[in-house]
Amino acid sequence: MRHGTRSTVDRLDRPSAYFNSRNKRRRDRDDDTANGDAPVEPPVDPLANATTLYVGNLSFYTTEEQVYELFSKCGEIKRLIMGLDRFQKTPCGFCFVEYYTHQDALDCMKYIGGTKLDERIIRTDLDPGFEEGRQYGRGKSGGQVRDEYRDDFDEGRGGIGRALQREYEEEDRYR
Repeated sequence: MRHGTRSTVDRLDRPSAYFNSRNKRRRDRDDDTANGDAPVEPPVDPLANATTLYVGNLSFYTTEEQVYELFSKCGEIKRLIMGLDRFQKTPCGFCFVEYYTHQDALDCMKYIGGTKLDERIIRTDLDPGFEEGRQYGRGKSGGQVRDEYRDDFDEGRGGIGRALQREYEEEDRYR
């Protein structure tokens, strides 16, 4: 980049906010245990050659075939893992798409991130790689954590949020 010019587009190969917050505690812990005499190596960016994308804000009714059809427009897909509710084993609004090359993953973020699929704007982030167990939601009820605190009606994400659902159940119990 020439001196004096400024890019208006954020780099796509930088770690996402999710990745940074997830590893913050780990980095802080490592800093505490580091010996002052030992040379500190610069941290290796796990997303520098990442070929996996995290795709969020999917409808619960979006099928694997729909995701495959859209994301295969940016490159050959190696693997597609749909996010599932931990207890019911039903889709819960996210997936992982793994490409063969890092460039295909970047192209996908550039061209598909922020577009609509099933009337929902999807978001894409580079991911350091899929590990077994990450396909399940981390919320208390088995779905995504964000659905635990949602207090609106969203048909594409299963209706009312878990927070409102609990309130309605408690009201019914006292009637």
